[in-house]
Amino acid sequence: MRLPVLLLCAAALGGCSVDMGGFAFTSDTREGRTAPVTTTTTSSISARASTQEASLTPDGECSADLSLDPATRPLPPAIAEGITECELVKLKGTKPTDVLIGDSGKGQREVQVLYSEPGGREIYMFTDNRLSRIVKPGQG
Repeated sequence: MRLPVLLLCAAALGGCSVDMGGFAFTSDTREGRTAPVTTTTTSSISARASTQEASLTPDGECSADLSLDPATRPLPPAIAEGITECELVKLKGTKPTDVLIGDSGKGQREVQVLYSEPGGREIYMFTDNRLSRIVKPGQG
């Protein structure tokens, strides 16, 4: 019963941004003053909920630590075609050497993730946040 409610909430919040602000009033009575002085302070907080899977930034960091995507799945056991950009980074255990982000002529997000390994450079190619090709040393 809780899962459908959670999924409904996640769908309702998809792509939403929330800005919560507030005011705080404080009174200050100091010696020598005849009347208290009231000061006003404001604070603000922003929250972002997304129904899209996290993807890499040019710095090699994941764009979000939390994804409310109903398709979110456990970390795969190995690097294989179909994993996401952030799953690759988690499986490798280190930040990539370089990340190149661009668009294909078909409007798809294309990302190349480079890891400099002791045996040579490994390049992982993603299309729309899914691993589509791996180029390792010795491969063409």
